[in-house]
Amino acid sequence: MNDGPTFAGARLGLPEKGSGSLATWHARIAALVIDWAASMIVASAVFGPQVLVGHDWRTWMVMAVFFVESTVLGAVVGGSFGKVLARIAVVRLDGGRIGWARAASRALMLCLVIPAVVVGADRRALTDVLLGTVVVSRR
Repeated sequence: MNDGPTFAGARLGLPEKGSGSLATWHARIAALVIDWAASMIVASAVFGPQVLVGHDWRTWMVMAVFFVESTVLGAVVGGSFGKVLARIAVVRLDGGRIGWARAASRALMLCLVIPAVVVGADRRALTDVLLGTVVVSRR
């Protein structure tokens, strides 16, 4: 028996489509690719091409730039550079901004990869479940 809406995000009280609905996988992956490419460009410009081909401390600078960019923009505008371009945002389940602590924690977990790829119901990664957040569409 069907007891209510069955679309992803319904259990969270999100709309099925439009602004505030769950972000699509396409938008989320596009945002990640944009963020990583932008981080590579910035890290290469600041630390030199060794960030891409070297074998020393500079190889970690792409991830460091990604972490800083995700944290700062996540706290200030609700999403990284890629998320802004993909028109998606990270919000708390109650609809508020994620703030600095959640933004930094989320960025750190994204850098660790595993919490970000363990995905459960409603397209929420372990990072979102632990932090009480959800990735939604801005359209």
